[in-house]
Order: sequence, then structure tokens, then C-alpha cells
Amino acid sequence: METMQQEKGSLSIHTENIFPIIKKFLYSDHEIFLRELVANAVDATQKVKQLASMGEFTGELGELKVTVKLDEEAKTVTISDNGIGMTADEIKKYINQIAFSGASEFVEKYKDKGGEAGIIGHFGLGFYSAYMVASKVEIFTRSYRDEAQPVRWECDGSTEFTIEPTVKEQRGTDIVLHIAPDSEEFLQGARLRQILEKYGKFLPIPIEFEEKVINNPTPVWIKNPADLKDEDYLAFYKELYPFSEDPLFWIHLNVDYPFNLTGVLYFPKLKNDFQLQREKIQLYSRQVFITDEVKDIVPDFLQLLHGVIDSPDIPLNVSRSYLQADGNVKKIGSYITRKVADKLAELFKNDREGFEKKFGDIGLFVKYGAISDEKFYEKAKDFCLLKNTEGQYFTFDEYREKVKENQTTKDDRQVWLYTSDAGKQDAFVAAARKKDYDVLVLDSPIDSHFINSLEQKLEKVSVKRVDADTVDKLVEKEIMPENLLSEKDQEALKSLFQGVADNKSASVNIEPLSPDDLPVIITFPEFIRRMMDMQATSGQRNMFGEMPMMYTVSVNGNHPLVNKILAAEDETEKGKLAKQLFDLALLSQGMLSGSDLTAFIQRTVSTL
Repeated sequence: METMQQEKGSLSIHTENIFPIIKKFLYSDHEIFLRELVANAVDATQKVKQLASMGEFTGELGELKVTVKLDEEAKTVTISDNGIGMTADEIKKYINQIAFSGASEFVEKYKDKGGEAGIIGHFGLGFYSAYMVASKVEIFTRSYRDEAQPVRWECDGSTEFTIEPTVKEQRGTDIVLHIAPDSEEFLQGARLRQILEKYGKFLPIPIEFEEKVINNPTPVWIKNPADLKDEDYLAFYKELYPFSEDPLFWIHLNVDYPFNLTGVLYFPKLKNDFQLQREKIQLYSRQVFITDEVKDIVPDFLQLLHGVIDSPDIPLNVSRSYLQADGNVKKIGSYITRKVADKLAELFKNDREGFEKKFGDIGLFVKYGAISDEKFYEKAKDFCLLKNTEGQYFTFDEYREKVKENQTTKDDRQVWLYTSDAGKQDAFVAAARKKDYDVLVLDSPIDSHFINSLEQKLEKVSVKRVDADTVDKLVEKEIMPENLLSEKDQEALKSLFQGVADNKSASVNIEPLSPDDLPVIITFPEFIRRMMDMQATSGQRNMFGEMPMMYTVSVNGNHPLVNKILAAEDETEKGKLAKQLFDLALLSQGMLSGSDLTAFIQRTVSTL
């Protein structure tokens, strides 16, 4: 065996010092040095395993693992593997020849492409991420090859390196980082553990730190679904989200053409404040954690789901931390959307009763998807359910059939009535039920947007809130009730209530309603209702205040109390009665509060 001598040389780059360049371009994410070096160690270990399976390595594999050691006194962090190792020639090939021709050229080329995000990854610079935190790096390595001579390499971040023979009994590589003074946070055991658990939690080779294996090398997403039970999926969910309640169900993703994608997506129980629900889907590449910012891959509504996606075919920029958009990304997003829609359709078809029970928890997700993604809507329209005040569920087609007979207007449009708060709007719901009209419950934060979407997508359907007008005007039929009041009496009432409303924008109508209906009804135009609901959903301040400027006062000309007003001889008495009925209408809309409510109660008590 030929014995090598110590050799000194210059790294093949056109720059005086790689150290400040690495620092500059990765300043925002120094912790990824450990991800890169551990990932390289795992790759080296996987390679020797593969060579053994092919018969090209016939030695003892031993216990394959990667070890991270901290020496606070020496101020070093060492990443060790018993993988494939390197010869002196391989070090010269893979380490000394840095994979770009010049730092200044690189900076110029990538300055407008997120260059400052990092220069690791596709440029063969994973090893050089070490110089984000180290003032000097040593490599001790021994190749798996027979008669291979152990080699030590050293470089202090300048272009000068040293390579020489060393003593190393075991196959593999040790990378020793001498931590720089400005990076001593990485000399804390807790900090290193946190990084290892973040990026290496599911690496395929055991990762040992402080004499404990910190990872699960065989997570459920790499296993065959046929070999897994519900308990396995639930246990993995707890591993990902220790403090969350159990998910409702899940989807196991597994595709290898036209791209490679595996993963498990879980449907959590969604609370009404869906902005807070984003526990974040985690993106991996060959079991290395990349990011939990997956908005460039996964459509927005799918980000309400939890779980893991793993794909080596998602293009990352050079730091492996930020996604790059391309055709594959769009295909992956479309595939996941389709798989989720198919899963929901299957659950609905196979167990409708169970699906209805879960819909309170997943309805928000389904509606969000139907609104925001046309392809999802095409499938979701068959399993997106509508619930009425009786607690019954209907698909869109089923509901259209249910209300066809009784809720079709004179111009052949169906009116779907809904309540956004069955308690507050109970009087209006009751009025609709008297007419045998069905009322839907649409009270989630997203329903104001969902309603708009329904009207755009469903032919000849209008969706109206049950308190948006008098019930006869909500569903206008050919036959309208007869108005029993003279024109003179109608004008008198109109003038009286216009004064009580004390608002020039208020519209007062005398309506021929049933004597069983309320004497006075205050309603707001549907478009104002929707704007108010949308503002409430988005958390914006209500531009209308407590009482929108535009509203309608519908006086029931056929109600005995209205006739009592007309019969009163004293104008003051008429005004008092009108004010009382007007306040009663405000109360039924939830618009009477504070001193106005107190005054109303006192007036009511005084008349008893």
C-alpha cells in the first residue's frame, strides 16, 4: 500500500475567503448546518448499505447509525457516521473543488433569486454550511474500500487546506467543527437537540445524541398502508402533534408517477376560528425535514389539514429551505386535492350517517375548498352538506328537490332561506316555518362567502337570510295578501313610523301581512347583511356601527296593535304606541341595548 504524505493546497474557487460568503448568504438560518451535515452522514450510511446489498461491499456492516457529539470544553461539535467513507482522492474531488466557479459570479447570478436565502444544496455545498458556525473544520475519514488509508483534512475557511494520513480504525467519516466565537449558542446541548429533533426526527438511519436515539427511522408514511392499523396512524399523529385531540380520519398518499410523493394527511376537528387551525403540514424530502410553510405546494384550503408530505421531486432553491414553483409543484397540489376529494366522497358514499355526524367538524374545510378550488368543488358538490333548523342534512341536489314545491318564486327562482344565528333570529325562523318554508343553518365564519359562491354556481337559486325581509317578500308568490287599510291610513302610519325611526335613509312600508306576524319588522338589505357578516368573519370593525343607515321598517297593516294606533285619538298616545312597536322590532333584531333597552323595558312595565 502506497503511503501518502502531508499535502497542502488551495481550494478550487476564485475568492480569497469562502467563510464570509457562506456567512453572508446563510445569515438568516445558521442552524441548517446540522441538517446538512447529518443528512450527508445519512447518505453515506445508506450508500454502504446499498453496496452491501449489491455485493460490492463484503465486510461487516455493523450497527449503522449517525452520532452527534458535543464537547463544550474543546468547543467542538462532531458528526460521525460508519458509512461509505472517503479516500484522499475522493476528498480532493468532492471537498476541495467547490461546486461553483467564483463567489462574485454566484452572487451576481442569484442575487434576484433569493440568493440571500442560502447557497447550500443543489450546488454541492452541503458540507460548506459548516462554515456558518465553525472557524475551522477537520475531516477524519476511512473509505470502505480494502486497503484504504485513513485521511485527515483541515481548513480554516480560507482557500488553504491540509490533507494528510491519520489513524482511524473504523470505516466512515467524522466531521469536527471548531465552533466560532460568534456561534457559541451551538455549544449548548439543548440547542443541538432542538435542531436535530426539528430536522432529523424521521431520518431513515438512527441519529444518536447524548447516548440516545432522537429519531424514528420508520415513520408510517414510508410503510405499506396494508400493514398499518388505525392505532399506528393515531400514534403517529400524537408524535407529530402531542397536544391535539385525535383526528377524524386520514389519507395515506403514495404515488411514484409522474412524480414521487408519499405522506399522510389528517383531518382534524376544526373549530370555528379556522385562522387558528393551521398546525401546518410538514414537508420532507427523503425523510429530511424541509419546512412547514407549504403554501406553494398545497392549496390554501388544504392547509387546514395536518400531517406530512415527503417528495424528492419538489424543487428547492439552493438552501433546500424555500420552494421553487414549477410544473411538478402544480401537479402535486392537484394530486393531493383530488385524493382528498376522493376520500371524502368515499366516506360519504360508504357511511352517510357517520359522515353527517362528522360534518360539523369538517364542514368548514369542505366549504372552504368548494369556494376556493374549482376542481375540488366539482367533486364536493356531491358531498357538501346543508343542514336545516331541524338538524336534517341535504346535498345540493336533495335540497333543491325538497324546497322546489314551496319555495319557488313567481319568476321561477328557488329561494333558500337561512339563519346565521337561530337563537337571535328565532322570530323570523318561526314566521318562515308558519309558511312551511325550510330554513338552513349557515352560521360558520366562512358561510357569508359560501353563500355568495352558491348563488354563483347554482342556477336559479337565491340565498336569503330569514330576517332580510318580511317572509312574503323573501319568497314572492303570485298571490299576495290583501291590504285592508285605506290609502289615507297607510300614509298616516308611514309618516308616524318615519318620525319614530328618525332616519331619512330608513324606508317605511305598510305591508299586508298575516295578523299572526309581528306588528313591525325591521330588516336590512341582503347585501348589507352579507357585508356585516364578512366584516365580522375577518375581524374588521363594523363600518355600519350597531345600526346600518339603510334599513326597512315593515308595518303590518293587518295587525290588531297597528289598528289600535290608528284608533287612538291622542297624537302623543299614537307616538308612544308606535315607538313601543318600533323598539320591539329592534329588540327582535338584537339591535336594542344599553339605555334604549332600559327605557323600552320601563315603558313596557308602565303600560301593564
